[in-house]
Amino acid sequence: MQGFVCAAHSEKELLQFFHTIQNKLTSKNSAPSRAVSTTSRYGMRAMLPAFHEARIEGMDFPLAWRHAGMDFAQWRVAARNRYLDSLLPAPESAPFETKLLAVEDRGSYEARKLALNLSCDERVTAYLLVPKGAGPFPAVLALHDHGAHFTIGKEKVIRPFNETKERLEDAQQWVEQCYGGRFIGDVLADEGDVVFAADALFWGDRGRREGVQHEAQQELAANILQLGQSWAGIITWDDLRCARFLQSLPEVVPDRIGAVGLSMGAHRCWNLCAATDIVKVGAAICWLGDTPTLMREGNNQTRGQSAFTMTHPGLRNFLDYPDVASIACPKPMLFYNGSRDPLFPEPGVTAAFDIIKEVYESQGVADRLETRVWDVPHVFNVEMQHDAFAWLNKHLK
Repeated sequence: MQGFVCAAHSEKELLQFFHTIQNKLTSKNSAPSRAVSTTSRYGMRAMLPAFHEARIEGMDFPLAWRHAGMDFAQWRVAARNRYLDSLLPAPESAPFETKLLAVEDRGSYEARKLALNLSCDERVTAYLLVPKGAGPFPAVLALHDHGAHFTIGKEKVIRPFNETKERLEDAQQWVEQCYGGRFIGDVLADEGDVVFAADALFWGDRGRREGVQHEAQQELAANILQLGQSWAGIITWDDLRCARFLQSLPEVVPDRIGAVGLSMGAHRCWNLCAATDIVKVGAAICWLGDTPTLMREGNNQTRGQSAFTMTHPGLRNFLDYPDVASIACPKPMLFYNGSRDPLFPEPGVTAAFDIIKEVYESQGVADRLETRVWDVPHVFNVEMQHDAFAWLNKHLK
């Protein structure tokens, strides 16, 4: 697949490694029985299967770097390939065939509304912000959040124009709630970055024809699976397509592309950085934890619906969330979380940070990793933006 680095290792070596991992998984099935001695009275409790604790206890994520037993370059190829497999097939690509729909002068930069082919089957609208002056410029993919708020997507991160009064007000209210009153894409464009944002499937102009309905997430997720793909996989493939679009623009320095996002946007960010090296830098705000913490009773990730946007089929048999994020190493990565964020309990956050730190330290690039727990809830406020954007631009410019 395009967009990832291959190490100089033979196919035979990689196959031997995958066979080793598979043997670890199958050997558990032949281990002495740990069967329970009492008859079950139920199979599900608090939204989880009754056996979830035993299942979590037995998960050791055999493809994680800490278990690899190989050089890092070889592990990175193997882990990335397994991760990409979990995305299921990518949508069929097509020429972008970009069309300019509208332009707005914003002082130090220009806002453009575009139409382009995201895949062979979907032509979408998107926003592109381009600084004035002599380019080309570094570029940032602004990845919008989930927020259980589907009427807007790209408008959460770039100030919309040529839109209805309702959508303009919707976007402004959302950034007041989650982003300190600022459209983060516009902030970055004013600082000299090209910025691109498109809707994820189910948001904004890619939403539900019949109107917003939270419960329709599971319908969409189930039906995409029945079509041989996954919702979370499509989101990542689409983000990779957007990265390739940015790379193709004459206004962009092709090897200076970063990504930033809050919440689901953070998940999209570090997934994208794991999937491809087109994106050189990532800043992920308020989406990180480990499976033992995120799969506890009552956690948001156990509620279905929204969780399908961030669930790759079968991947937890091989890699935990921070293991996937670690595939980005050695590229610069920033992870912020909030100590008052109810979605991501701090013990799971710090456990995930430690796993990623171990990988970066093992490669002698600990200075390229920035992790911090802020005294905030689930937000990306102005102070956080100031520090994150300074860090982002330090590595892009």
